[in-house]
Amino acid sequence: MKIICSKSSLLKSVNISLKAVPSKTTMPILECILIDATSSQIKFTTNDMELGIETIVDGTISEKGMIALDAKIFYEIIRRLPDNDVTISTDENFNTTIICEKAKFNIPGKSGEDFAYLPVIEREESITISQFTLKEMIRQTIFSIAVNENNKLMTGELFEIKDNFLKVVSLDGHRIAIRKMELKREYSDRKVIVPGKTLNEISKILSGEVDSQVSIFFTENHILFEFDQTMVVSRLIEGEYFKIDQMLSSDYETKLQINKKEFLNCIDRATLLIREGDKRPIIINITDTKMELKIDSVMGSMNEEIDITKEGKDILIGFNPKFLIDALKVIDDEIITIYLVNPKAPCFIRDDEGLYTYLILPVNFNQSRA
Repeated sequence: MKIICSKSSLLKSVNISLKAVPSKTTMPILECILIDATSSQIKFTTNDMELGIETIVDGTISEKGMIALDAKIFYEIIRRLPDNDVTISTDENFNTTIICEKAKFNIPGKSGEDFAYLPVIEREESITISQFTLKEMIRQTIFSIAVNENNKLMTGELFEIKDNFLKVVSLDGHRIAIRKMELKREYSDRKVIVPGKTLNEISKILSGEVDSQVSIFFTENHILFEFDQTMVVSRLIEGEYFKIDQMLSSDYETKLQINKKEFLNCIDRATLLIREGDKRPIIINITDTKMELKIDSVMGSMNEEIDITKEGKDILIGFNPKFLIDALKVIDDEIITIYLVNPKAPCFIRDDEGLYTYLILPVNFNQSRA
């Protein structure tokens, strides 16, 4: 095999491919990047058996062939080469030579035949949305997936297509994040659970351009994202997702509207007095025209008032400040609406159109301290 590519196109493709290289594996071949130049295109493929990526590299094929190279070493070599054309060639023993200007590397490779190829996905019906929309929907929900593996379903996000809407849901036992968007045409109903790791990696690769599209294909066990000469295939999480609708309520005793930026900045200031690992709640006292926020810790105390518009009862309630901050950061509206029932029931932050809903469970606090 002999190929010639610019350093920039190699580096771009290696950066994308590295996202599906496992950090620990019992199969050394999975630590490799497969360079496939057996057809008319140069393709880089990586696969950790849960997530697989194939991306097309701009370049010239002088001699067709295929090689598997250690992904991390290959990346470090390419990264340090001069900004010029790079020639990669292999011999019959899989020895690989990488040349750029006066720099020349010789590294051992492996047979590409041993590589774990990506599963073949039947490209039947796909949904097509803008890269910007997908990237935003991931950003606006991914923070509330569970990080530990105790409940596998909570480490992924629900992607549901129903009534011409795409709904993305995440939860971790303390909060729920829901985003909805209307699709441009009708699609058949679908419900899959996509691993959070997959969505994190995809959001890093997506350009986020409004005019660039991403096509999403579904099979029983896999999801395929296709965009910008790149394919990302992921296993789905098996199981029945939580019955979210049963957790959501339209009942409320208190409804308030507040300037999002003021609210966020105020909570952010309060967290200055919380050490990492210290589970101090922020106490919120809602009366007719104002919201008072208090925090009390070993490092000091703070209280601040914000003007609000309120309907319904006064309420005193406590929250984990981080959960409020995470939700507020991803809401674009200038004025937000918060619905509350009582100090032990979840609060809801949602818009009138139902395009986003954030549910946050309150925390108990000592009434006398408040």
